[in-house]
Amino acid sequence: MSLLFSPFKLPSPRGGLDLANRIVIAPMCQYSAINGEAGDWHLAHWTNLLNSGAGLMTIEATGITAEGRITPDCLGLWDDRTEHALGSQLQRARKLAPPMPVCIQLSHAGRKASSAAPWHGGQLLPADQGGWQPVGPSALPQLPTEAPPTALTPEQMAQIRDAFVVAAQRARRIGIDAIELHAAHGYLLHQFLSPLANQRTDEFGGSLENRMRFPLEVFAAVRKAFDGPVGMRVSATDWVEGGWDQAQTSEFARRLKTQGCDFIHVSTAGVSPLQKIAVGPAFQVPFASAVRKASGLPITAVGLITEPQQAEAILQAGDADLIAIARALLYKPRWPWEAAAALGGQVTASVQYWRCLPREAQAIFGNVRIGQR
Repeated sequence: MSLLFSPFKLPSPRGGLDLANRIVIAPMCQYSAINGEAGDWHLAHWTNLLNSGAGLMTIEATGITAEGRITPDCLGLWDDRTEHALGSQLQRARKLAPPMPVCIQLSHAGRKASSAAPWHGGQLLPADQGGWQPVGPSALPQLPTEAPPTALTPEQMAQIRDAFVVAAQRARRIGIDAIELHAAHGYLLHQFLSPLANQRTDEFGGSLENRMRFPLEVFAAVRKAFDGPVGMRVSATDWVEGGWDQAQTSEFARRLKTQGCDFIHVSTAGVSPLQKIAVGPAFQVPFASAVRKASGLPITAVGLITEPQQAEAILQAGDADLIAIARALLYKPRWPWEAAAALGGQVTASVQYWRCLPREAQAIFGNVRIGQR
């Protein structure tokens, strides 16, 4: 039997979350919100993803404050208005697709906030173009050509921690099943972890223990507030000498486990323009495997995993428990259907699609058959 199409239970304090298969739709920023509110684009996008046959859908990086968004166009969940918009569009999308658990990635962009959308260059925006003053662990800019962020005070850090908690509570109210905290790709929690971005001299900087302190505080607070699965996305290496690395990630994962972490989604990079990434098929999988061995936690692997057999081999080797698909699924929205046909698995699909399969692939819908007129 294909491991990719075997069920998996994400642990949680209230008994776990059952996934029909091991395919996770990774969070993918759409830069299409209006003042943080989900809209028609999200309705169409989520409906499409929920009809993909994956085991879990993760909503894109969602700002826990307005100032924590990557761009002015990013999704948010920080007040009643953004909660209503996200909840309403998600509820509508769920009515148009088979049941699928939904996770949300909660995020604060830190010094990478107030940026333009990628197709507008991705650089920091001045106030007269809709930007705002970013914050970070230290007054160190992402790029040497950018203005530095404001270094956070402990009081401001406590406010951000509490904003993560409130966003998690809002997520529960609108029926979201799991939470992934974003500590990867150079955003705020990753900035605290990495010595390249965190040069504080107080109890939140310097040693590994100190640099982990704030991300662990945020995790513990959200864990206490949310009774479904709570995990974290990490960058396992900065790909820069002297930066955050695999050994530190493994220790961080072990510490997360002691605080009730339910899964870790292993990515890399994003905190420094000096990064030198060894890109290739499944290039991040060795990091996922190392974190899995070090922590014993359920691990999601991601990064240039594009073929069904490739995904299956990662699971068979014991390198990960779940496989996250991102851009490949945007390009092929029915990627899980193709994987099921290739690996002998089955998926659930809306009845309107039952007649679409070529004869040789019809077994992926089980025993369902629709006659032709």
